[in-house]
Amino acid sequence: MRLNLRRAAKRRLPKRERVALYVPRLPDTVWSVDFMSDALACGRRFRTFNVVDDFNREVLHIEVDTSINSHRLVRVFEQIKHDHGLPQVVRSDNGPEFLGDAFTSWLKVNGVAIQYIQPGKPNQNAFIERFNRTFREEVLDQHLFTRLDDIREATHWWMIDYNEQRPHDALGGLTPTEYRNQHARRSTFGLSA
Repeated sequence: MRLNLRRAAKRRLPKRERVALYVPRLPDTVWSVDFMSDALACGRRFRTFNVVDDFNREVLHIEVDTSINSHRLVRVFEQIKHDHGLPQVVRSDNGPEFLGDAFTSWLKVNGVAIQYIQPGKPNQNAFIERFNRTFREEVLDQHLFTRLDDIREATHWWMIDYNEQRPHDALGGLTPTEYRNQHARRSTFGLSA
């Protein structure tokens, strides 16, 4: 015997245009954002929300918590706006947090465009995906964390090292901070980048 139950219609995403990945010529042009998840030693799941400037691969923020929704993203971006300013474009996947009305409305009000990658094509957000791999290998997989505060502290010190001490091949052997400063000096003296 079959019951005639209605199925909820699958929510379809709008068709996403393929946009070539490029390295911006200026800082704060495109920021890539993404989520990662892992578990504490007790098995409790947590997420990280990562923000990277595509220009110099600088880590701008890593938020760590058990739950991060669209409203929380707005608070995170308000903090980044206060500390650093905002980009012209945010590139993300099609996660529900990035599609949420609170986040998309906030971006619109603040004059930030959002560029969604095509579903199932993480290589279109390659800068943040590569960053996620490094962060997982060097922080999340290296320690067995028991508290969220332990993760936050380890992440804080790792971000300082990543941005200020570690040379990147893609940046000509400079750290993200050095690369940004070099660009600022060139811009100040009218030299082409």
